[in-house]
Amino acid sequence: MYAVVRETTYAPDRALQDTPAFKEFQAAHASRSGYRGTIVTHLGAGRYVTVTLWATAGDMVAARDALGPVVQETLDPLMTEPSKLYGTGEVVFADVRS
Repeated sequence: MYAVVRETTYAPDRALQDTPAFKEFQAAHASRSGYRGTIVTHLGAGRYVTVTLWATAGDMVAARDALGPVVQETLDPLMTEPSKLYGTGEVVFADVRS
């Protein structure tokens, strides 16, 4: 399994997860081959850290390429700062329960 870790910043007066744009993006994200899930953590003041999990490195790269235009249309207009990619890599341990 592979992960993408990124930070994004949006206006602090609106919950990201409640926006139609986020819901549209997440639906497109979740429909991709190899998608294994996403954890979005609100750090306060409109800052979010997202960890997205993919079955393979190939799935991760294909999703990035395919979803770029979707991000530009849905999430970019809401961001108050450019997103920060912290990194991508192989998951060496996962113990997530919902």
